[in-house]
Amino acid sequence: MTTTAPLANARTLGLAHYAARAVLESVLARHGATFPQNVALRLAAVAEAPLEREELVAQVVRSLKMDAADARGVVGELLAKGLLTTEESLVPITDAGRAFHAEVSAESAEFSARVWGGIPEEDLAAAGRVLALVTERANAELAALSA
Repeated sequence: MTTTAPLANARTLGLAHYAARAVLESVLARHGATFPQNVALRLAAVAEAPLEREELVAQVVRSLKMDAADARGVVGELLAKGLLTTEESLVPITDAGRAFHAEVSAESAEFSARVWGGIPEEDLAAAGRVLALVTERANAELAALSA
């Protein structure tokens, strides 16, 4: 018996996103962190240089499509936890923040390997192209709604 794979659409994308996010959130919960905190900390960790606080807020807003006030709250939570620090208008990641990011990344890499492992590279490339296009189009729609 053969089965036909479902076509990619908003539902299949959403189901995949929420399933993977739920796994990541269970890892984060064990560390006392939230998904938005993880996104903000990752942005600070991979930046080439310490970010201006408002630039980090803007990147969190763009990444999570959240309100700027909520994103400022997330950055404030990371500052309160000592994972980021303040140097004038900059918010560099601390050693504790780097260690936290490395630990969560290592744990999430284990489940990512199981989730993504065995999928042919050409399928991943096709999915990547489609998801990039969907993201671009959805961002354009959001911008039009906000105008």
